[in-house]
This record gives sequence, C-alpha cells and structure tokens, in this order.
Amino acid sequence: MRRHPPGVIALPASLRHLLDEQGGLVARAQVLEGGHQVHDVRRWVRQRLLTPVHEGVYVGHTGPLTWHQRSVAAVLYAAPAALHGCCVLRAVHGPGWRGHDDHGPVHVAVDVSRRVARQPGVVVHRVAGMHERTLWHLCPPRMRVEEAVLDVASTAVDDFAAVQVVAAAVGARSTTAARLNEALSRRTRIARRVFLRALIEDVAQGACSVLEVAYLRDVERAHGLPRGRRQAPRPDRPGLRDVLYVEQETIVELDGRLDHTRLADRDADLDRDLQALTDGLVTARVGWGQAVRRTCRTARALGSLLRARGWAGEPTACTRCP
Repeated sequence: MRRHPPGVIALPASLRHLLDEQGGLVARAQVLEGGHQVHDVRRWVRQRLLTPVHEGVYVGHTGPLTWHQRSVAAVLYAAPAALHGCCVLRAVHGPGWRGHDDHGPVHVAVDVSRRVARQPGVVVHRVAGMHERTLWHLCPPRMRVEEAVLDVASTAVDDFAAVQVVAAAVGARSTTAARLNEALSRRTRIARRVFLRALIEDVAQGACSVLEVAYLRDVERAHGLPRGRRQAPRPDRPGLRDVLYVEQETIVELDGRLDHTRLADRDADLDRDLQALTDGLVTARVGWGQAVRRTCRTARALGSLLRARGWAGEPTACTRCP
C-alpha cells in the first residue's frame, strides 16, 4: 500500500486502484460511479493529482503519455469503444511493429449506431456488429486480431502491403489462416475480398512470409512446377525447410533478408546446404530478385533442375513470360 507523509495530498485508495488497473488513466464517469463528485475531480485537477487528456479523461501524472496510455485514454473517451485496425496489431505485437508511428492518432471502434465528437489524436471508426467482434476483457478493449488484420490488409496501399500484414500476423502466430477465413466469411462488405481469400489460402498452405507467397504464386504455381511441401521439418535436427520437393529430393530455401553480407549468416547457410547434400538433397537458394523480379527465369531454371531429378513435367508459360 502506498503511504504518504502527513500533509501530502493523496487520491482515495479506490481511485488509485482503478488508475493502476488502467495504466494510470481514469474517466470522469468512472470516478462518479465510485461515489465521488464533480467538485472532487476539479479539486484533484487543481492539485495536479489528475491531468486532463481528453474531455472527461484524466491521467494520474503530469508527464508525457506512453503509447499504451494514449490508447487507454482514447478508448475511455469514446467508451464503450475498443482499439481498431493498426492499433490492435500494435497492442498485440508491441513497440516497433512494422514501423508503427506511436505518435500518430489512436484508432478506436464504436458501434455503428453511435456518433462520437472528434478529439485530437483520436480517429473513430463506426463498426457494425462490434460487440461480438471485440475482446472486452482486455485493457484497453480491442477488436479481435482477425478483424484487425482484415481491416488493415483491405485498406493497405497495395496488394504487396496487404500480403505483408497477413503473412506477418500468421507468421507471428497472432492468428491462423482458419480464423482469418472465418472472419472474412462474416464480412459482407470488404475491399479486396477475392484477393484476401486467395491470399489466406496461400498462407494456409504454409507460405508464411511475403517472399514465400511470391514464390508460391509467381514462380511455382504460375509456371506449373510441382507442388512443394512448405515448412517441412528436418528429420534429425531442429529447423524447417522452406520448400521441399520430396520426389525430386530438392530443397528451395527462400532468403528474404535484405542484408545478407554477414559472414556468420553466409557460413550457416553453407553448413545447411552441405548437410542437405549428405542427406541426398540439393538446395537452391532463392531471394527477392529471383522470386519477385525474375520469376520466369527462376521458374525455368528450377524446372530444369527438377526435371534432372525425376520430374516428368514441363514448366508452363505464365502471362508475363517473354
């Protein structure tokens, strides 16, 4: 229990407890529900025990707010409300999520039937069926991850950015392709529906990064290569192989690192390739240039390799092949 020297003003214990539960934030309505009066709130503000953040929302200190405190303040202001879209993903993944601007506005959702006055630093989205799509027990409440992923992906600047959002969420195990598919089925109106449905199916097959989706779609599938087994476990040691063509005993390792110049990284890759050879497997390494910029050339080269190792098919031309 906090103790204050004689003569030092302190907030009531019940209010301090509420502040502790809500990251240092409290709404005027909550104070009044606790049996206090408006004049109590005004006195505590004058005494600098509470500092206004938004209309009817206060923080229990006079310093700068963290992103978490800003998010709680926005939800308390618009209550009943919940974090929406990119702010849900920021809350789930923590600081630094995909370059999220923690100084930017906080996005919150309210029921479609409500209208909330604008407030600096807060963007309000009116959402149908919000109650069933929200995790109300969290602090602050937030919409379910699947809903947030679909909202962010459907409004992304382009399809490439949409792939990044979906692949990152599934790769981090924040959600699954099955849950995303179920959530998409419940959305009667959403941009990029056909694209998102196909993307989720790709992720369900094991393509867990932007590079893996690009390879699956634009190299393997677009050119009629045999279907590889994705994220295949190594039989005798920890680790996964990105794409394994079982019958052709061939591995494709997808290297999405933008900086692959460190000696330790290169050395580890070579060790893995040598170990694969001792297991009777050959390894082809594919990066951004091969899977995104030179897809047709990559498909022809891999097709020749797979044919040399027993594949009876032939690579087919895609719509971009010369």
